[in-house]
Amino acid sequence: MLNLFSNSGDGQNLVTEDVTVVEGEVATISCKVRNSDDSVIQLLNPNRQTIYFRDFRPLKDSRFQLVNFSSSELRVSLTNVSISDEGRYFCQLYTDPPQEYFMTITVLVPPRNLRIEAQKETTVEGEEIELNCTSLASRPPTVIRWFKGNKELFGKTEEEQWSDMFTVTSRLSLKVKREDDGVAVVCQVDHPAVKDLQTKYYLDVMYKPEVQVLQNSPAQPLTREGDLLDLLCQVKGKPEPTDVSWLRVDDEMPQHVIVSGSNLHINSLNKSDNGTYRCKASNEVGMSFSDYTLYVYDTTATTEPAVHGFTQLPNSAEELDYGDLSDSRAGEESAITAVDHAVIGGVVAVVVFAMLCLLIILGRYFARHKGTYFTHEAKGADDAADADTAIINAEGGQNNSEEKKEYFI
Repeated sequence: MLNLFSNSGDGQNLVTEDVTVVEGEVATISCKVRNSDDSVIQLLNPNRQTIYFRDFRPLKDSRFQLVNFSSSELRVSLTNVSISDEGRYFCQLYTDPPQEYFMTITVLVPPRNLRIEAQKETTVEGEEIELNCTSLASRPPTVIRWFKGNKELFGKTEEEQWSDMFTVTSRLSLKVKREDDGVAVVCQVDHPAVKDLQTKYYLDVMYKPEVQVLQNSPAQPLTREGDLLDLLCQVKGKPEPTDVSWLRVDDEMPQHVIVSGSNLHINSLNKSDNGTYRCKASNEVGMSFSDYTLYVYDTTATTEPAVHGFTQLPNSAEELDYGDLSDSRAGEESAITAVDHAVIGGVVAVVVFAMLCLLIILGRYFARHKGTYFTHEAKGADDAADADTAIINAEGGQNNSEEKKEYFI
């Protein structure tokens, strides 16, 4: 790897180039003369020892080899470059007065080793894992980046220097999920001496079983009496679940039900089989289950209810919230809808009849009390021969006879 820069002072006839080279590779040093007058060109090392005088090499270091010599250029190669070769190299031109200019060789050292270490090899879902990625003995210090899939993650970096070398460590904390099992976490190094240097760590995540109940028997809109039912409990977990079992929720398992490992089979269904059947599975991490709700219709059922429901519960029973479960008995509800409507209609009819009877009784009551009130408005009316006599005999005398007469009539 070369990084070239031209160096020439004002009025100078010499042109040099700075060189950046990776340790162990080849560096090429060049001294050029703009306007040659056949003056002698000389190349010196950082200790000012002569490497080449014209085309002659007095320095006993066979790593220096002449590439080109002419009156206008002295070009030399240095193989197997090491850190000790870094520094200023001088070009001299024996003119009057003599001219001198320098170039700089910079040596890059790629990381000697790149490794990822984890606090523990296996992690349980939900836990946090710490990964350390270390880049040893580089120059300049490396930049460490983390990736999981296409997402870049960010760690905490520490840097140590030993002599001219740098050791860089990046610490990454990561909370793992079951989906992370087998996923690669990549530690990548950015350094001018290397390209695409990276190492990977594959996550090993343990998690509770994932349970799913599947119906192997032919799917039908209605499960009728006499049909067969074949259920399969599909389980996935890490480590592999070893305890898989079936039970009937809130009731005993019917005697004619055949359970074989992860399979549940009923040869001839009847209404006594109605209920919720649960498949449970557990491993070292925890327990999970999934429910299947069965409703058996009689052979005359024609309503098309919803297909029997499966309730997937991948978490532990302690985390179960029955309020969040979908009701898988849609078929049962639609079968009893007509009965519900009949009951409601009967109740409404009884209420209406009771209200009518109450109105009739109240009407008769008010009618009777109103007649009594008018009869007693004027005392002595029963003995009167006619209306005028009754008004005259009433309390109050003749003064209010007109008022009483009008009211009585």
